[in-house]
Amino acid sequence: MTAPGAVSSGRRRPSGQPGSGPLLLGVRHHGPGSARGVRGVLEATRPACVLIEGPPEADGLLALVADDGMRPPVALLAHAVDDPGRAAFWPFAEFSPEWVAIRWALAHGAAVRFIDLPAAHSLAATDFTPGEGDDVDQDRDLRIDPIGELARTAGYDDPERWWEDVVELRGGTAPADPTAPFAAVAEAMGALREAHGAGGHARDLVREAYMRLQLRAARKEFGDSVAVVCGAWHVPALSLRTTVGADRALLKGLPKVKTEMTWVPWTHRRLARRSGYGAGIEAPGWYGHLFAAPDRPVERWMTKVAGLLRAEDRLVSSAHVIEAVRLAETLATMRGRPLAGLGETTDAVRAVMCDGSDVPLDLVRDRLVVGDVLGEVPADAPAVPLQRDLTRLQRGLRLKPEAQERELELDLRKENDAARGRLLHRLRLLGIGWGEPVAGRGSTGTFRESWRLRWEPELHVRVAEAGVWGTTVDSAATAKAEARAVEATTLAEVTALAEQCLLAGLGKALPVVMTALADRAALDSDVGHLAQALPALARSLRYGDVRATDTAALGEVAAGLAERICVGLPPACAGLDADAADEMRGHLDAVHGALGLLPDSAERTDRWTGVLRRLTTRDSVPGILRGRAARLLLDEGRLDEDEAARLMGLALSPGTAPADAAAWIEGFVGGAAGGGMILVHDERLLALVDDWMTGVPGDTFTDVLPLLRRTFSAYEPGVRRTLGELVARGPSAGASRPEAGTPGFAVGLDEERADGVLPVLRLLLGHDEPERADR
Repeated sequence: MTAPGAVSSGRRRPSGQPGSGPLLLGVRHHGPGSARGVRGVLEATRPACVLIEGPPEADGLLALVADDGMRPPVALLAHAVDDPGRAAFWPFAEFSPEWVAIRWALAHGAAVRFIDLPAAHSLAATDFTPGEGDDVDQDRDLRIDPIGELARTAGYDDPERWWEDVVELRGGTAPADPTAPFAAVAEAMGALREAHGAGGHARDLVREAYMRLQLRAARKEFGDSVAVVCGAWHVPALSLRTTVGADRALLKGLPKVKTEMTWVPWTHRRLARRSGYGAGIEAPGWYGHLFAAPDRPVERWMTKVAGLLRAEDRLVSSAHVIEAVRLAETLATMRGRPLAGLGETTDAVRAVMCDGSDVPLDLVRDRLVVGDVLGEVPADAPAVPLQRDLTRLQRGLRLKPEAQERELELDLRKENDAARGRLLHRLRLLGIGWGEPVAGRGSTGTFRESWRLRWEPELHVRVAEAGVWGTTVDSAATAKAEARAVEATTLAEVTALAEQCLLAGLGKALPVVMTALADRAALDSDVGHLAQALPALARSLRYGDVRATDTAALGEVAAGLAERICVGLPPACAGLDADAADEMRGHLDAVHGALGLLPDSAERTDRWTGVLRRLTTRDSVPGILRGRAARLLLDEGRLDEDEAARLMGLALSPGTAPADAAAWIEGFVGGAAGGGMILVHDERLLALVDDWMTGVPGDTFTDVLPLLRRTFSAYEPGVRRTLGELVARGPSAGASRPEAGTPGFAVGLDEERADGVLPVLRLLLGHDEPERADR
């Protein structure tokens, strides 16, 4: 008896001779050597029918492969109708053997069909994991790696290098029998299947039973003029002699779901193994080059690399190319390889074009070895209505999806840019993360937006999932925003949603969102929740100017929240532990910034100033909050420097616990951008901090050190250096500590140091007189 998945010794071998049975062409998915071999066999044997490993639901989509608008890499996308997130992909590249076989069949009038287990069963499996479909080279699910096993048998420690040597870099004339390489692969895989059965994954037995049934059906229709292109691991199982009843028994009772299928663009990056794709390859860009290059692949590759590096302003000449080719070929000879492979070319590029550095080499790996190629599908390919609307908007706004990450600057005063911004915000609300907002490098006004864009193939699944909300981007985003407003449980959720609606221009959703916002605001009495909600509302009030949005209702809610925060904040700040005080400091900063964005109100400003003053003088308020309140008042001109120095002196007095004093310092000079500059410009405050730090007892200094280190390490290097120089200059020079009102550590003008700048000043002013200038 033969073990399940094993192959009897009487298995059929691939042959192109009539009457010898169908051609079984075992390939490596996305292998250019396999693709060339498949093309050679099909040209030599001209079968009437070509069977491909893939989901049979896609048979109706095969004609699109010949469309001029179809440009690989692309993938078949199948998803469950009732659960679009339950989806799988079947990717194809230009150098995929299956793609070559489909193109050949369509060009020569041969029948072409998919024969793998239907996606309806694959997606319904209880162990289904969203991702790539059943087109995988088995090493994803097997306990063994077939190619790795064969490489080790041949004495190689690198499976990729072995495959390159025996398949991808095979030179010379084509064999007299083009099926001979496939027969050799089938024999090797047969030996592995005899030793390992199904490789520890019983699902393959079901898939292969379905393939055998489809192969029998094709032979009834076309006789032996049939070619099968499938993963090499399956070839022994397809030649296994079984009964129809036995195969059908394996398929009986399989779960099933209703599915839809279409073509979607794919990328070389997602073909790479490091992306997590089970049948992935190490170097999609390199393999694509090997397949497309008509001759001299190494020379052509080095020319590509040189062009990329020159575009990045590196000095690379034709001499570099010549020398890199020579070095790659020499390395191949020394290593006993038939042709310079990726390892040799990479080593040569590093040594000759990158001066031994991996930094520019990483760019070559990313842009060329892997690549950023994004495929295209015809406009008439099946798609969910939401995808069609998105495609229409992308074309109308001239916003083409690209695999390579790029930044987009928008000026919202321009109609097209404003529409682009609305589209990107609507897609984010729908969970379609094509773009992410980033901090702009230019103006910080509300009429500017900066985005980082990158289209990933998985976003097609997100679009299908979002299709349940509507058939257009506008209607879907509106429906989802309304649903989220009703389901929101916190005030911060609703305010953030209101901000999203304004950014996305979803005016139809605002009434529902505003109703939910008013309801939550009336019921929520937690000052922390109110403080979290106010900044989003304040930012939203700014959008009316550039987006022509009526924000009057938001203004009323924001004013009410601000009033309640002013009343509830002082008691909410009392008696907090360190963690709660640090969190409240964030709320304090956020509210202070938000109030500055609200429409001017002298009464509100005076009330907030009073709140901050009360916080600075209450002993029950943690030091970090008292220090922060003092700093906010000082920055707004509501506290003069003398008063700030007095408050710091009290906070750092000997009677204050060192930990509380350190927290006050962190609140006053930490956190905010540029916090340390106040110590640079006001040496009275620096002297107070210095005196306090030198007076902290040694047994408690280690307790406050982490807090101080966190405070001062956040400063820019230049600020830290200046502070160090100021502190070192004072005590080291023996200068007395400044009294209140004196400028700083130095008590007089150092004329010798001042004279040091005179030569530079004479040069700048064009004076050549050597004599000393009057002061």
